Formats: sequence, C-alpha cells, structure tokens
Amino acid sequence: MSPRRPDADVPPGLLLVDKAGGMTSHDVVARARRVLSVRKVGHAGTLDPMATGLLVLGVGAATRLLGHVGGHDKTYEATIRLGQSTVTDDREGEVLATTSAAALDDDAIRAALAAQTGPLQQVPSSVSAVKVGGRRSYDRVRAGEEVELAPRSVTVHRLDVHPVRRPTRDLVDVDITVSCTAGTYIRAIARDAGAVLGVGGHLTALRRTASGPFSVARAADVEDAATLLSGGGDGFLPLAQAATTVFPTRAVTAEESRAIGYGQPVPATGTPGLHAAVDPDGRLVALLEDRGDSARVAVGFPPA
Repeated sequence: MSPRRPDADVPPGLLLVDKAGGMTSHDVVARARRVLSVRKVGHAGTLDPMATGLLVLGVGAATRLLGHVGGHDKTYEATIRLGQSTVTDDREGEVLATTSAAALDDDAIRAALAAQTGPLQQVPSSVSAVKVGGRRSYDRVRAGEEVELAPRSVTVHRLDVHPVRRPTRDLVDVDITVSCTAGTYIRAIARDAGAVLGVGGHLTALRRTASGPFSVARAADVEDAATLLSGGGDGFLPLAQAATTVFPTRAVTAEESRAIGYGQPVPATGTPGLHAAVDPDGRLVALLEDRGDSARVAVGFPPA
C-alpha cells in the first residue's frame, strides 16, 4: 500500500459506491481508506452485508455532510420469499419455520404487500444495527440475549409488485420495488407480509438503487475510488457540487464568506432548512440555517 497521505491532500467530496454483496458498510469504508491511503472516510447509512447497491461515502471534509445526507428517502429493489421465516428475516439466517405457500393466490399476495405501504409502526429485525443499551441489537442476539425492539415510525411511499414467481410448489418469490423513508427495514416488510399471509417470509435479495438525489446508476466499485478522485467521473462529487446537489444553494459574497468564517450571522435565506453557502470562487463555505432574521452556521467548511 502506498504511504498514507495527509487528508488535506485528497480532494474532499462524496463517493457513490456500488457495494458488492458479502461486504459490510464498514468493510467498504476500510477498503476506500486503503485505496485512497487516507484516514478520513465515512458512510451515510449502512447496508446489510447481503445487500448490494448504493452506499454514499464522504472523503475528507465531506464527512461533515454525512449526518445530513443519510436521512433522505431511499429506493430499493428486493425479492421476498414466502413460505419460510428466518431468524434474520433474510436468506442468511437459520430457517425458523416452513409453511407451504401453494394455496396463496396472486391477489392475496398483492393485498398483503399493499398493506405494507403508507405510515407504518415497524418493528426492526432483532439482528438490525439498532442500539439497545449502547450495544448493537445484532451483537446482543449473537451473544444469546433475547432482544425486543420498540416499533418505529416509517413511511413506505410506494411498493410496486412485479410478477409473482413460484420456484417450487411450496414457495413463492415476489420481486418488489420500494420507495421509503430512511430507517425503513425492507426485511421487516417481508417478515410482516409473510406473517399476515400465515406462511412466513424473508428477503432473498436486496439492492439499494437510490438515496435522496443520488442513484446507483452513477456509482462505481470502491476499488475505483482513487481513479475517480484524481480524474473525476460519475462516482465522485466534489464538496461544493455534493452539497448543492442535496441542499438549495445560497450564494454569498466575499464579505459574507469572511463573516461566516468568523462564526458571524448573515441575512436569513428566507426559506426553512439547510442551505449550501457558496462563495464567489465556488467554494463551499458552510451549511446555513435560518434562526429568526439571520442565517447561522450549522456546519462550517473552513478553507483547506
């Protein structure tokens, strides 16, 4: 591996990675750190090891954006298997029960999945990354503890059911596309629909195709990270472009930029939410948020 470079030598921005199956989100971050020979890399929202698809990474100063870009709506493509329930609610867990789904007709399946749309009180899988008493739920389960998680409010905006397939007499596979709020568990949709139908259900495939304004169509393999940062490309968004892709742009004058750098307020933007303040040179100065008649710094980005 090449010598580790100072983070300041690496252009800050967001990397759009198409995660391979079998890797944890932490694995992807570690791989990016090795490829780029830098330390400051993080991710905006985890993907299960089984899952593939879009994982947004922040490099350098762009890691300050991650807490603000991970909460956007997500889109997934998934395959639900009806007729089996598993301990993890996906194919990687031990099968808990098998119940023939041969008697299910397509209309009943579509109705059960339609019921998984709109505002939901969803109980996460016990092997999720939700923290219980400071420890990840999946760590407690692996240690043999019984874990009961509280339901959480999520919204499934859209759930499209694609043709229903029957790989065997007793099993049903259903391909779906889901658009939902951050924090929605697609595994829980499979589990809960299977429970309603009385046959159990789990996920056999999951792919994230979009997160907020970012699409997997623009993503690249994590091994290409160094090439993307040095030569540009669809998979890398420089800091200012990344921020203005997510947030409305607030053009600031050179004088306002200096004031922001000293932590001083500037006139209000006039609309709620965060705004990306960009100076006349195109540099991202800060994320601003109105507080009364002035806008104040929520996240600052001092000159390198």
